[in-house]
Amino acid sequence: MKIFLSLLSLALLTALTALAQDTSPNALNLPPGETLTNYSKTIELRTADILKLLPLTDPDKQARVHDLIVAQYRALKTWHAANDAKLKASARDTNAVAEIRASLKVIHHDFLAKLAVELTPDQVDIVKDKMVYNKVQVTFKAYCDIISTLTDAQKAFILATLKDAREEAMDGATVNEKSAIFKKYKGRIANYLAKQGVNEAQFRKEWYQKYQSQHATNSVAE
Repeated sequence: MKIFLSLLSLALLTALTALAQDTSPNALNLPPGETLTNYSKTIELRTADILKLLPLTDPDKQARVHDLIVAQYRALKTWHAANDAKLKASARDTNAVAEIRASLKVIHHDFLAKLAVELTPDQVDIVKDKMVYNKVQVTFKAYCDIISTLTDAQKAFILATLKDAREEAMDGATVNEKSAIFKKYKGRIANYLAKQGVNEAQFRKEWYQKYQSQHATNSVAE
């Protein structure tokens, strides 16, 4: 059974690698008006933004990491182009969805394994964070600012859950999809806090009222 699963993963990875190398407009499912040149520029800019945050002094390592990130963006774009319609059609069939997403997990884990060869764990986290627009840090800070009574244990749970969201959101096709994934995990946090006796809605209401009051005061002062 283990041998069969290994062969299956290898077959999936080989097929997906071949798809990722197909950069035709049909394979990437580019929106109307977007050219391959524009798409390539977009992912090059995203990759450059990530590399700026990594203190890599070895040009060869920097080139390898660059190529890994660019290849990942292309692989994700290609996967979504081939599978998003299938996911939508199978939305009510959890087994079918899991089967479709299995190949996406192969892409995900292969990317992280290759990054781990080149980067430290902290540097890998930087790549992950940038791929989800730093939503972990921004959202965690918001929880801490809004709910002033959070215990260390509650903060640890929230942070861990947001990092779980990051793992899934890294593979999202769009900003909206990534945000929707984080929203799903924030629902889990809300359920946890409710069981802990934390009235999150009340804290948010009070925080918003305070924010409105401060904003009004600042406007008058100006």
